[in-house]
Parts: sequence; structure tokens; C-alpha cells
Amino acid sequence: MSMFSIFNVSGSAVSAQSQRLNVVASNLANVDAVAGPDGKAYKARQVVFQTQAMGPDNAAGVRVSAIKESETPGRRVHDPSHPSADAEGYVTHSNVNAVDEMVNMISASRSYQNNVEVMNTAKSLLLKTLQIGQ
Repeated sequence: MSMFSIFNVSGSAVSAQSQRLNVVASNLANVDAVAGPDGKAYKARQVVFQTQAMGPDNAAGVRVSAIKESETPGRRVHDPSHPSADAEGYVTHSNVNAVDEMVNMISASRSYQNNVEVMNTAKSLLLKTLQIGQ
């Protein structure tokens, strides 16, 4: 693998983690959401990663292959006075778990930071290599 492939691999990882952070932000924004007008509550979304060949030497990078909705049922709260209550008096909330999403956010953020650091280190090594020839 050439030094330049490192930028492709880390760049793809930074892009994928950025998408993951956007999905986590959307999930956290809907933690307390109740069922919408269609009667369905917000469902937590998760990013699915897949490897992909990058550059002429086919170094393995990463990409987002899908964003899937969780099939976990939403939290039901008995509140007959709520306008979104069903016939039994229950209000369906989203199935987002705030603690899980915060852990996911920290993990994505650390992965993003690590890949930026890899690119910075590769840049520094390339600059030092160029200085040797002077």
C-alpha cells in the first residue's frame, strides 16, 4: 500500500463516521418523539458499513452501505388525555435509547478523530520524506 492510499482509506472512514454522527444526531433529536399523524412513532436508525476497494492498489476502505431502522417496538405510555393516544389510552414513543445513542456518538466521534490523526501523521511523514531530499 502506498502512502497516498492511506489518505483514501482514512478519508473514506472519516466520511462514513460523519454519516454515522448525523444518524446519531437524528436519533437523539427524536428520543421523546411520539407517534406522528400516520400513527407510527420514530424508529431509531443504525448505519451499516461495508468495505470497498480504494485506489489502484485496491486498499480496503469503508462506505455506508445502508441505514436501517430498528424493529424494536416503541415505548408505550398510558396517557388517555394525550391527543395522540390510541383507543386504549396509550401513546407510542420512539424506540430510541438515549444511553445507547450517546455511546454510539462517542464511538463514532473517536473513530473520526483517529482517522483524522492517521491522515495528519501520514502528511507529516510525507513532508519529512521530502525534506530528506533537500
